Amino acid sequence: MTITITAFERSPDGGRGLARDMRVRWALEEVGQPYDVRLLSFKAMKEPAHLALHPFGQIPTYEEGDLALFESGAIVFHIAERHAGLLPDDANARARAITWMFAALTTMEPPIVDREIARLLERDETWYEQRLSVVEERIRKRLSELSGRLGAADWLDGEFSAGDLHMVSVLLRLKGSGLLNEYPNLSAYVARGEARPAYQRAFDAQLAVFTAASSG
Repeated sequence: MTITITAFERSPDGGRGLARDMRVRWALEEVGQPYDVRLLSFKAMKEPAHLALHPFGQIPTYEEGDLALFESGAIVFHIAERHAGLLPDDANARARAITWMFAALTTMEPPIVDREIARLLERDETWYEQRLSVVEERIRKRLSELSGRLGAADWLDGEFSAGDLHMVSVLLRLKGSGLLNEYPNLSAYVARGEARPAYQRAFDAQLAVFTAASSG
């Protein structure tokens, strides 16, 4: 059965590969599974047909036969469980990789998203600079902890896993902020993720959608 995912018809990420369907595309490319993409407008995302798949009216979703999933973390976990290549065979190593998936999404990503929200929606507030400073210090604290744990290793726990896929995806949101540059091993870690052929195929596929929408 063909896998179908949903993605933005016109992504607000400007073709930078930050929309969360990118994580699902990357996972499918890593495990060598073909997939179709159904593109949605912002209006269509809030209509009943899509809300039946994703109750919060967001992307991505995943459909395969009679299975429908939402939330990129859950979708990548499902892909990693069903297909070899993203989770180790050893039970303990597998559990650690899953732990890193949760760490990326629940520990690292929230302050990074807070920074994006502040820059996008709160610039005109009198307290903006103070809030931005507080959020960036929270991010630095997490980056410092992660940098210390990664050390000189290529990946978080042995071979590349779904934990690295999520962590790299989250850290990519800091590109251009200057924050990531303060931690050379993390910058190199992200670059290794971007250099993976599966990442490049996923990025090119998402970029092609943005380019087509921009020229249309």
